[in-house]
Amino acid sequence: MRSPAELDAVDWHDLTHAYGPAADVPDLIRALYADDDDTVGEAIDELYGNIHHQGTVYPASARAVPFLAHAVLHAPGRRDELLMLLAVLADHAPQDTESPSWPGSSAAAICTELARVLPDLLPCLGDAERGVRKAALRVVAAVAGRLPAKARATAERRVEEVYTTDPVASVRADALVALDRFGRRDEAFDSPFPEVRLAAALLAAERSGPPYGKRLVDVLAEDGAEPDPGEDGFPWAGTGTQEDRLTEVLTRDADAGLAVAARWIAAGDLGGRGSRLGRRIAETWRDREPEVLALMLAALPHQRDTRASAHCLTAVGEWIERLPEPGADLRDALYDHARTAGDTAAPALLALVRARDPRALELVLCHPGPQTLRAAAASFPEAADRLIPLIRRTLAAGATGNDAVALIGALAHFGAAARQAQPEVLDCLRTRRAAVVAARRTGLGGVVTPEVTSLLQDAVESTDSSLSAAAAVAHHQLTGETGPALRVFEGLLTAQGPVHWHLSSLRPLGRAAAPLLPLIEPLLTARYEWTRMAAAEAHHTITGSPERAVPILAALVGPTPVGLRALEALAGIGRIPDELRPTLRSFASSPLRLLSATPFSEVHPDEELRALARRLLTTG
Repeated sequence: MRSPAELDAVDWHDLTHAYGPAADVPDLIRALYADDDDTVGEAIDELYGNIHHQGTVYPASARAVPFLAHAVLHAPGRRDELLMLLAVLADHAPQDTESPSWPGSSAAAICTELARVLPDLLPCLGDAERGVRKAALRVVAAVAGRLPAKARATAERRVEEVYTTDPVASVRADALVALDRFGRRDEAFDSPFPEVRLAAALLAAERSGPPYGKRLVDVLAEDGAEPDPGEDGFPWAGTGTQEDRLTEVLTRDADAGLAVAARWIAAGDLGGRGSRLGRRIAETWRDREPEVLALMLAALPHQRDTRASAHCLTAVGEWIERLPEPGADLRDALYDHARTAGDTAAPALLALVRARDPRALELVLCHPGPQTLRAAAASFPEAADRLIPLIRRTLAAGATGNDAVALIGALAHFGAAARQAQPEVLDCLRTRRAAVVAARRTGLGGVVTPEVTSLLQDAVESTDSSLSAAAAVAHHQLTGETGPALRVFEGLLTAQGPVHWHLSSLRPLGRAAAPLLPLIEPLLTARYEWTRMAAAEAHHTITGSPERAVPILAALVGPTPVGLRALEALAGIGRIPDELRPTLRSFASSPLRLLSATPFSEVHPDEELRALARRLLTTG
């Protein structure tokens, strides 16, 4: 260890951290000894920001370790936080040490320094404060595999003492995890302490992987149902808090996870553990929506506040469209919540709309909101005569931002009837409220009038490049004129910065965009994959030839947002290379979700990916 008096012996200016030279580190370490608790807290926060920035460590990080160890033993407070800083600094995956770059890395230097000072920190395992003991166990675990033989034996013995004698069961459980880092394999399923049994089950599950045996699942279900009332939330190296580890382990085995979630919910869904696990499984696994929604229904009566209830109802709304016919019990529960005046009404109504329950339409008409109106338009397009007036009224009242986007987007479901809302859409374009989607809507379904063309011509001159492009395309769609659009896109495609969203806007121009080919062809080999994808699609749109576009798009296909977009483009072209068929089969048959949800998307991207893969395999 090194005291603050030795800080000036280190040339911190020659060391770096997240923000450059580490000249500020000495003052931050000195601040750890301040009598003012706020000053100490701010110093720790600053150290987390510069020598451990978002999980990255630096040359200055290792040189700070002996000073931080001294502060643990001699600073007036926050010893648990200082110990945790040391633990996360040394965090590394076991396989990292096998890399050729490990010996010269900052992480290796940190582990070396921490292993050197660890004998001085071992007394913290017997500290009077529970949090200090738990944090100290994490420090030991972080370097358990990097200790010399003598120090390793001493540390393991001290951890064993904590495991067998500590008065707090959760500290014993943490000691069991630390012993596992030393290679100990104690299956303590018969321990009298539920915290220890749970820790043993988690370790066994992490070692064995899924599917989990019945005994292990029973322990996870029984001993994991109630959060530790004194849980400190300290993470373990390479994972996270015990809560994180438990959720991660159970999510890997959908059957076990759903069984455990059901038992936790039946026991009262304490802390929302069961309902949260159910939501995580729905986000991770395909085709588990019926079971997860049944869990959400069972969990609703157990929720302790409206916020927790809203989480359950939101999950129902996200997945209920995946049920061919949602059950009456679920729809009735949604209806009951949707009729209330509380915070659960909006998510319940949205879910009821997506369930296509006829009662939902009446509630929407009484309590119209932008998002529910958009969902109602998708679920009840036959109710255009009742919904369009509400959409018009809400737009006319001054809806802005995402609300206006949702309302204009809702019109797409009504076909020619949507033209009734043209005055309100044009007003959005005129007042620059969701003007980009207003311009697109005008081009798709507008009626040509002098007012319309004047507004579009004005928007074409906007300094907002997205609005300028959308207005130029809409003007072309309505008038057939190509000059304004070609001029706008020539400027956009020669400007600095990303151009892929502009390329994607070219599709309605079709072959009229041919003069832009000299600008598009160089982009077929751009470094940015989104640019290559959009350029390939635009090239095919303009030329009608798939020869150059298909190889580029095929190379981009994968379980990523750009990969999905490339696959959609290939489907539009109508040519799927044979070598993509194994990939399409994996997309169609994977039990795991390959893409995550995206905000404001009406259809889950993973559902799009699977449906598209199945269609192409069938028709191709």
